[in-house]
Amino acid sequence: MIAFNHLFFYEGSFELKNIAICTAAACLFAVINFGCSSSKEVESLPLEVRYARALEKFNKHDYLDAADDFKIVTVQYPGSLVADSAQFYIAQCRYRREEYILAASECDVLIRTMPSSPLVERARFMKAMADYELSPQPELDQKYTKQAIDDFQSFIEYFPTDSLAKDAAAKIQELNNKLAKKEYDNAELYYRLEYYRAAIQYFDIVLDRYHDTDYADDALLGKAEALHQRHDKAGALEAIGLFYQKYPSSNLKPDVDLLKAQIESEKTEPPKKNPGLSTSATP
Repeated sequence: MIAFNHLFFYEGSFELKNIAICTAAACLFAVINFGCSSSKEVESLPLEVRYARALEKFNKHDYLDAADDFKIVTVQYPGSLVADSAQFYIAQCRYRREEYILAASECDVLIRTMPSSPLVERARFMKAMADYELSPQPELDQKYTKQAIDDFQSFIEYFPTDSLAKDAAAKIQELNNKLAKKEYDNAELYYRLEYYRAAIQYFDIVLDRYHDTDYADDALLGKAEALHQRHDKAGALEAIGLFYQKYPSSNLKPDVDLLKAQIESEKTEPPKKNPGLSTSATP
């Protein structure tokens, strides 16, 4: 799990506007010690006390109850100075409970309803991280992987100079590698089944969409091998030439050299006769 204190929550930077925190804490203890409070009185706690109560639960890792108290702050005091902080804490609570779909949704609430808040910046990153956590293994549906890429890309576009922009770019590369692997694995499956035309189509997807990933050179070698299996000597040599041009330092180069030597050593077969035409000799 990502380190929240480092990435999401900077009390000083965000100026979370903890109103008269010392007074709030004193009020909180008074409320706790007043054991005969009715449920109605508890629900109508002053803003400062309610917020301090929620913050105390959050710091004690009681995220479920903290989220409930922060939600009361956002509902009862939507225009207060701490409404955005409370909403941000709700998202954090959901994230820390690994409720990533809910965390992303709570981030969206802050982004949509409080666009001028300084916390929008971190909310966008947290939303991307929530979708990143939902990204499954390559063989499964990649809906959340694609969503996370879009979210990280949006974060970079909105906040290109932010300290987390490099982290976002690294996450995009990692997720694109996952998408590339999914397509490459499909190509490999068709190749093993000797469906070479389908394999070439999937290798081309990797080369077209994920040309800057770790699987691009593998895909180009795979395409050359599939073309060779289809007796397309010219196409295979063209793919090999492109490999040398684009990936001169690839660790797959010895395999490409071997394939090239094999193809060049083979005799070019004469074109096959069309069985539909007459084969009788002309006198």
